[in-house]
Amino acid sequence: MNKILIIEDEAAIRRVLKKIISEENDNYQVEEAEDGLIGIEMIKEKDYDLVLCDIKMPKMDGVEVLEKTKKIKPEIPIVMISGHGDLDTAVNTMRLGAFDYISKPPDLNRLLNTVRNALDKKELIVENKRLKKKVSKNYEMIGQSKSITHIQEIIEKVATTDARVLITGGNGTGKELVAHWLHQKSNRSKAPLIEVNCAAIPSELIESELFGHIKGSFTGANKDRAGKFEAANGGTIFLDEIGDMSLSAQAKVLRALQENKISRVGSDKDIKVNVRVIAATNKDLKKEIEANRFREDLYHRLAVILIEVPSLNERREDIPLLVDFFAKKIAEEQGTPIKPFSAKAIKLLQDYNWTGNIRELRNVVERLIILGEKEVSEKDVKLFAVK
Repeated sequence: MNKILIIEDEAAIRRVLKKIISEENDNYQVEEAEDGLIGIEMIKEKDYDLVLCDIKMPKMDGVEVLEKTKKIKPEIPIVMISGHGDLDTAVNTMRLGAFDYISKPPDLNRLLNTVRNALDKKELIVENKRLKKKVSKNYEMIGQSKSITHIQEIIEKVATTDARVLITGGNGTGKELVAHWLHQKSNRSKAPLIEVNCAAIPSELIESELFGHIKGSFTGANKDRAGKFEAANGGTIFLDEIGDMSLSAQAKVLRALQENKISRVGSDKDIKVNVRVIAATNKDLKKEIEANRFREDLYHRLAVILIEVPSLNERREDIPLLVDFFAKKIAEEQGTPIKPFSAKAIKLLQDYNWTGNIRELRNVVERLIILGEKEVSEKDVKLFAVK
């Protein structure tokens, strides 16, 4: 159930808005407040998914309601309701964090599209916060090797800028981890980090996923939908495995980088976005350019800063630290005592050829903890890990 609050001092307009929105979707629960002071108290007491707020009201105007709400519950999207003379103020409220504004008298389609889009964005923000809490502990950068120290130094220099970063490296090396560090240490860390695995999305859907679509633009487009670039507005979008992106989608990403604008599939309306782009790939993009599978102009837009993540075989001195980290983490997850690894077991793991990199090491450590003795021995490694 989506809870929507309408703050409007004119009772007739409140009734019209409530009727239109309530009849649109049985999942919309609409409540009313007759002025800004009452509205703020209701926002403090209850969790709303969307607030529609008039600009000119007695006791507390809409601009003040917007500013106070952004301090109390910044994740709530707020749509301003503007009279003809309030349009300049309505536009200014967008700079203060309003999601959008609608004019009086409200146009039915415009109103409902705005409500749907705002609720879509709220869902994405809530999901992103949930995932951030869940994964923040999973993105520790473990290691003291020269290569890892070098990456950490680059992150410290680059993170607080808006420079685009292209992360390269094999599967399982930790490219996603680098992207998370860049975002968490940036000035955008309080805004969303939206991740898109370009290799996991069918080529015919990638543009809709990135830029959104309007109802009826293709089969299955049953309603307007915001894309990942809109969801990441003010924050960071991480385009993982960008080397697998279709050329048509690459062209749209290039436009977004050049003009800070996107358009949804099926629409010619431009939407301004303020997004930092971090990309990653396990492919050699220069070879992809030569094979006409990747745009050279997009490569140069993305590769302002290049970070190459080494394979595990190139940083074997970090394996003892990684084994200790994974052993503690797995024990915590499974609620079991921590199993130590003998020195000979560690040495054998350091000598192993890690074709699957960090991801493979983590799986091997888990296998050894499950199948090994109270202290994981050289024998256990030979039996269950090294082949």
